[in-house]
Amino acid sequence: MIPEPPHDCRLCPRLAAFRDENANEYPDFFNGPVPTFGAADARLLVVGLAPGLKGANRTGRPFTGDWAGDLLYKMLLKHGLANGHYDERPDDGLKLCGCTITNAVRCVPPENKPLPFEIKACRRFLSAQISAMPNLRAILALGKVAHDSVCDTLGVRKSQYPFKHGAAYKLDTVTLVSSYHCSRYNTNTGVLTEAMFDAVVKQAKKAAMS
Repeated sequence: MIPEPPHDCRLCPRLAAFRDENANEYPDFFNGPVPTFGAADARLLVVGLAPGLKGANRTGRPFTGDWAGDLLYKMLLKHGLANGHYDERPDDGLKLCGCTITNAVRCVPPENKPLPFEIKACRRFLSAQISAMPNLRAILALGKVAHDSVCDTLGVRKSQYPFKHGAAYKLDTVTLVSSYHCSRYNTNTGVLTEAMFDAVVKQAKKAAMS
């Protein structure tokens, strides 16, 4: 069983305090460290930044309930990495196929910006996740924070494996594929187009299955 942070995790005081505030304002939200979605025997791990306030922090499932999830799950379904129907709810019946999804930081941060200490503190759970996946062959990192956290977790120098959209680095038995984050900001500004994201998901799947 993969170690998950407890629902009342207090490793990061600022994030815990933010969760307390949100619990008062949004009592029906999940409002805790969002657990990994998917099986440990998957060959591909998708690593995001952190839960969105009214996305995964609300629903309790990574990338569920906001625009980033709309795009991510659309592409996972297109490339056979998920089946069923994504309906922005954790009980929509969507299943992942050879793919698992987690975040570098499990709790929602203020303004979607975790501090370096918080990223480091949460890395123990990313490390545990990776260690618990015996068939892992590829990691798709969404955004620079996720990319850097994966590099730190795997013990490789970020200067040797810099973040770049579409970059693929062979790290022993695992290939790290990096993408701009599929956030609404990046897609609205044209930093990431749907075609670009389509191509990088396809690239990650190919690396996972090779």
